[in-house]
Amino acid sequence: MKIGFDAKRAFQNDTGLGNYSRTLISSLAAGFPEHQYFLFAPKQTDMYNAPGIPVILPGKAWHRWFKSAWRSRYVVKDLQRYGIDLYHGLSHEIPFGIPGSGVKSVVTMHDLIFERYPRQYNPIDVLTYRRKARYACEKADKVVAISEQTRQDLITYYHTDPDKIEVVYQSCDPAFAVPHTGAEIEEFRSRYHLPEQYFLYVGSVIERKNLLGIVTAMNTLKGAMNVPLVVLGNGSSYKKQVKEYLAANGLSQQVIWLNEQERLPNSALPLLYQGAAALLYPSVFEGFGIPILEALWSGTPVITSHGSCFGETGGDAALYVDPLSITDIAGAMRRILAEPSLVEDMRRKGWIHARRFTPEQCAADMMKVYVDLDK
Repeated sequence: MKIGFDAKRAFQNDTGLGNYSRTLISSLAAGFPEHQYFLFAPKQTDMYNAPGIPVILPGKAWHRWFKSAWRSRYVVKDLQRYGIDLYHGLSHEIPFGIPGSGVKSVVTMHDLIFERYPRQYNPIDVLTYRRKARYACEKADKVVAISEQTRQDLITYYHTDPDKIEVVYQSCDPAFAVPHTGAEIEEFRSRYHLPEQYFLYVGSVIERKNLLGIVTAMNTLKGAMNVPLVVLGNGSSYKKQVKEYLAANGLSQQVIWLNEQERLPNSALPLLYQGAAALLYPSVFEGFGIPILEALWSGTPVITSHGSCFGETGGDAALYVDPLSITDIAGAMRRILAEPSLVEDMRRKGWIHARRFTPEQCAADMMKVYVDLDK
């Protein structure tokens, strides 16, 4: 089979959607070399290097000037020109006009958070996302949901045919599963001026992810527990709100904003996780929650929320809390610091549960979707 990918995120996004694209493409190429793979991208960067996989860029001058139009529609002509059998839109969309082109299509739907919480988005963005997502779910030959939660949302919000949806879990960079020595972690902490003990928050600083709930819990523990929080992520108005709360409660020195220091390279992320007392992820809603999986592979305990997709990703290895209960969050943080036997049990269970989400397993499950379509 000749398999093409929408590789925009692989080359331009250094967080969730980009990591998903890079990990899946690389795993497929490594595990199933009998197929040919092509990356269709508006532009190529050094963010991703896939040796042996051709990168197809806009050819015509006006396609180069209007890259978004090429990606969303005119790329279909290039798919036909290269004889692509199947095209995979890796992030919520497929090109308009691909039905009837002779090229079969798969789309990965990560979540419909913009439908659940539209007020947290720009209204024009919601309309744009909705138009592309609805079209993709209606016209793609197969829809891949990254969790049972997302599958159910597709049925609820878009009335997508359940038989058309396959749940294929995602994986994360295998580097998270490589253990680092205490000396390596200490060297990392020293370089980034991190304390010996810290909690970790990874993700955008937005209302849904509930950083304010975390720092409010820290405030209730002030005096009894003074372990700082390291934040890897950025935001705007909500981040300002969090900082105002910290200043008003004398907690500004208890939160370390890594994004405000030098940029942390992706290669250092496993060290960041492995040096943490626990990942705090009491989000209100997610499509999968990739930081949870990164933490489990890293041997880092996870505190996350009841409901949504979190039970799928965290399994029996996480501590679950009501994300709207400050008491719940604070109590879980206290347990992590006070119960070493609990922490060891969580590490053991986390490693076992994470084995469900190896890159090889995820690639095999995705290839089955492709092969079934090609029959």
